[in-house]
Amino acid sequence: MQDAFAHVAAAPWVAAAVVLIAMVAAVVQFGLGMGFGLTAAPLLALIDPELVPVSTLYLGFAASAWTAFDERHAVVWSEVWTAALGRLAGVAVATAVLVWISDRKVFSLVFGLMVGLAVVLSIAGWRLRFGRASLLSMAAVSGLMGTITSVGAPPLAIVYQDRPAAQARPTLAAFFAIGCLLSLAGLHLSGWAGLRDLALALIMVPGMLAGWLVARLLAGRFDKRYRPALLAVAGIAAVILVIRGLS
Repeated sequence: MQDAFAHVAAAPWVAAAVVLIAMVAAVVQFGLGMGFGLTAAPLLALIDPELVPVSTLYLGFAASAWTAFDERHAVVWSEVWTAALGRLAGVAVATAVLVWISDRKVFSLVFGLMVGLAVVLSIAGWRLRFGRASLLSMAAVSGLMGTITSVGAPPLAIVYQDRPAAQARPTLAAFFAIGCLLSLAGLHLSGWAGLRDLALALIMVPGMLAGWLVARLLAGRFDKRYRPALLAVAGIAAVILVIRGLS
């Protein structure tokens, strides 16, 4: 990942595209309450697989922590810590997988398959009864997917979709803030993260801030009606990444 920052800095159009993607992903995140990774990661991976998942996780942490702090009075911490245990298990498995992966084509294939799974989970409409077992298991899946791709929201959305939004939104935000930190720790341990990834994340911060402003201007007009289009883009990107990995 050491060449990622130089790659972006050497091509202005790439830097502009990266900032624009961060802005759109932030609009989704602050408009819908989740979805930064699912929007940003597949598109960044199309530009260059070296741009994911680390820098996206840094921004995902910032966006989630921001939301959790704003709504900290409504966070159900007992659920957050239960889910964090599951996330830790998923991160451990993902770290082992990443240690095994050394070829970029293999990473592109695995990344594409994981994003495809995230899209399927998002559109399938599956429901799991909320409980400790379902929370732990889906948090573990979130940890596996989120560490490899930075897309960890869909498994938890299955568990929380019938929970009151005023409670689910801040609780999930707190979980994803902690989950992103756990995933980043796993990526550092596996040798997939470095200072250049943090520098790349900082490049995308203006885009994230612009997205936050746009989301405020939209004032709720960006809603779930746009979800099918976002999932279609992510699905197409996943197919292209899988084809790249197989070619």
